[in-house]
Amino acid sequence: MGRQYKILLVDDEADLLRLWKLRLESKNYQVAVASSGEEALATFSAFKPDVVLTDLRMPGIDGMALFEAVRSLNKSVPVIIITAHGSIPEAVEATRQGVFSFLTKPIEGAILLQEIAKAIEVTCGGSGDIAENRDEWRQDIISQSAIMEELLSRAKLVAETDSTVLIRGESGTGKELLAIAIHKASQYRQGPFIPVNCTAIPESLLESELFGHVKGSFTGAVKSYAGLFQSADNGTLFLDEIGDMPLHIQVKLLRVLQDRQIRPVGSPRPVPVNVRIISATHKNLEEAIRENTFREDLFYRLNVVSLELPPLYKRKEDIPLLAEHFVGILTKKKDGQEKRFTPEAMKILVEAEWPGNIRQLYNVVENAVALATSSLITEDLLFDAIKQHQKKILPLAEARRQFEQQYLIQLLQTTQGNVSQAARLAQRNRTDFYKLLNRHHIVPSLYKD
Repeated sequence: MGRQYKILLVDDEADLLRLWKLRLESKNYQVAVASSGEEALATFSAFKPDVVLTDLRMPGIDGMALFEAVRSLNKSVPVIIITAHGSIPEAVEATRQGVFSFLTKPIEGAILLQEIAKAIEVTCGGSGDIAENRDEWRQDIISQSAIMEELLSRAKLVAETDSTVLIRGESGTGKELLAIAIHKASQYRQGPFIPVNCTAIPESLLESELFGHVKGSFTGAVKSYAGLFQSADNGTLFLDEIGDMPLHIQVKLLRVLQDRQIRPVGSPRPVPVNVRIISATHKNLEEAIRENTFREDLFYRLNVVSLELPPLYKRKEDIPLLAEHFVGILTKKKDGQEKRFTPEAMKILVEAEWPGNIRQLYNVVENAVALATSSLITEDLLFDAIKQHQKKILPLAEARRQFEQQYLIQLLQTTQGNVSQAARLAQRNRTDFYKLLNRHHIVPSLYKD
């Protein structure tokens, strides 16, 4: 059986809610109900519906206002609006703004079910193995946050097209995992997924590695080599760290995107290729264009659809899920003994800044699992590992306080505790200088010889 799709019903008429809920549940839908727009928004993030079905005219947040709010949370969730006051102008305006469909009461049950099925068809896929288990393509991405759910909904939609995709995000946010997920949800999923890190291959070899070469085309070319584009034929080529690709290779890549064919080094004949290109970078490519290190025409070819992975501090609700997932993987590798975090340890993980994102979180959890001597992972095991990687940006007031305290200590060390001399160096009068010392609980006598 396929999974149960989720429908959020919104109407201020309780009898209609009950009727629609029973009808949809009889068709194996999972249904949540809300009697107002405000209640619907409170339910939305927790329930994560596949379709929202809402009345147009309601007190407070009406159907169109709810649609706008839903779109700000997740642009990919279709909204069907129902009203007893339907009119052609309202319907035209609603659909123009992006409402999936506009129905007028009273609605025949068959028509309602048909519209919901269409909405699910568009956003969740219509047939085959992906539709049977919509989440299989994204099973390696551990998340429950609204910001990631919206991103994954967009990724699923673009996966079903031929468009090139540019994935942006800080280092360690999981750009390759997202690229793999897009590949699994695409028509190219039966073909290979070939990842290439543009910084890991020496510049002198990158052209040959990507496009291949013929025997004898350069010193050391003792036999022909097909290259990664041909290896990825009928599949996906993932170009990681595309922002570091040399300019002369960028020219050749642009030609491939335009002509859908490659020319191996030393070959007079082009070779056609059918490859989905997904690229990724942590760099600001617009800035690189201004600095003439990245071609503007290539940028527009790669940036047909842009997906930006959020840093971990913007999806803190995912940290417990990720940490427990990593513990499960790591304990199997170590000794198989089940381990869990104490509440205090988990609090430390959630409150940490994570400048290295998911990669840093994995390293910290790995360190804790390696050092744990019992089934509990305590805060002590995490503290040092996090501190080593932490690059916390302090609030201005705290940064100023720390600087001022260290400055005063250095003055007293330099003058060997002579307050008058230290005050002169600081260009402050002696009374003010003593006030500063008292504020920072600094005792001058401790610095005398």
